[in-house]
Amino acid sequence: QDGRNLYQLLALRVGWLRRRSKGAHIYVSGPLSQRPGGRFRPPGLLNGVSASEGRDAYDRPFGVLHHRSRNLYTVVLGCEPDGGSLVDPDQVDVWVAMWGDWLARLSHEPGLRGASVIVETAPDPGTRLAAEVLPRIAEDAPPAARAVMREVVRRYPSASSEMHTYITLTYGVPSGPKRKHEDVVNDLAIRLPGLLSGLVGAGGGAAYALSAERIAEVVRVAYDPAVAADVLSARAQHGGTGLEWDDAGPSACIESVKSYQHDSGYSRSWLLTLAPRGTVRSGVLRNMLEAAPGTRRKRVALLYRPIDPATSARIVEADRRSAQFMATSGRGMVQARAVSEVRAAEQTAAEEASGAGLVEFSLMFTATVDSPAQLEEADVTVRNLLASSRISMRPADRMQAAAFS
Repeated sequence: QDGRNLYQLLALRVGWLRRRSKGAHIYVSGPLSQRPGGRFRPPGLLNGVSASEGRDAYDRPFGVLHHRSRNLYTVVLGCEPDGGSLVDPDQVDVWVAMWGDWLARLSHEPGLRGASVIVETAPDPGTRLAAEVLPRIAEDAPPAARAVMREVVRRYPSASSEMHTYITLTYGVPSGPKRKHEDVVNDLAIRLPGLLSGLVGAGGGAAYALSAERIAEVVRVAYDPAVAADVLSARAQHGGTGLEWDDAGPSACIESVKSYQHDSGYSRSWLLTLAPRGTVRSGVLRNMLEAAPGTRRKRVALLYRPIDPATSARIVEADRRSAQFMATSGRGMVQARAVSEVRAAEQTAAEEASGAGLVEFSLMFTATVDSPAQLEEADVTVRNLLASSRISMRPADRMQAAAFS
């Protein structure tokens, strides 16, 4: 089933039963809970994370998440990618090449443990449009003109969506003398400008590092989608919300086998089992990234783990020898596919020798809806999106909370 053996399935079920017996599938926070401090800390994998803030070489603030249990540090970057509509194919090829170069450079980042790209889509609440348009309507304008502008502001959210793109970079502290937290943050501050400039060249548009407050807002909206409009309104009127990391979590959440309930949302996540076979074009994920009807919020996360150049060379050479052996030992259709794999392995070896990087990757998909009844509709929508993308995924059953985080 789904590429997992009997032992893996059994271990997953036993782990789930143990968590249920301990009540670990239920999380309650806040002043009425038994948790010390009375605050709304994020649950699960994020519960042991602390947030701080530093400033880069240009004196711009950026948030740093410290995973104390594993001594890892994560920075979150935001960008506004240029759309693919009305763009020449040559320009798309340049963006793809620059993105590949940016990923290749991650292999040379000292201490980098992993990276991820999260694309989140949701219905546009219209808060930003209303804040821009309504205060500018002149009182002495014709009544018909004022009515038209107010009608546009009212109807615009029903036919539009907002899209946010975030990139996370997680660094480990090298072994040796213990380093102070401030020294690690200063080291990250030096690296950020170069990483951001690479994203701009790869079609990332205006790239920036998220502050600690902005990261807390993203997490808060993910756990409670109903407050998205309030967060946008507070940022538009006051320039920020003042939200802290320790108050970014939900008041309560419950994990079940097939879903995850958190404040005003119900979510279901899927994990990648098989990447697209054959040639992968630049638009292979386009349908998955677009807004999906019937969902409150949708997240697609690409997870990367860069491989150092020395290990990459060994892996590529081993794959090339294996493909050549299969091509000479089979016959018929088996040999035909093996010959195709030889060509792919040779091309990979040539690209790696010319400086391309090698990364391990995976993909996760999370859909959030308003009620349990809508989860089945979201399941059908996701299956249709996966079919058009030639990607095979399976539900993250019995680990929905971890997949959501």
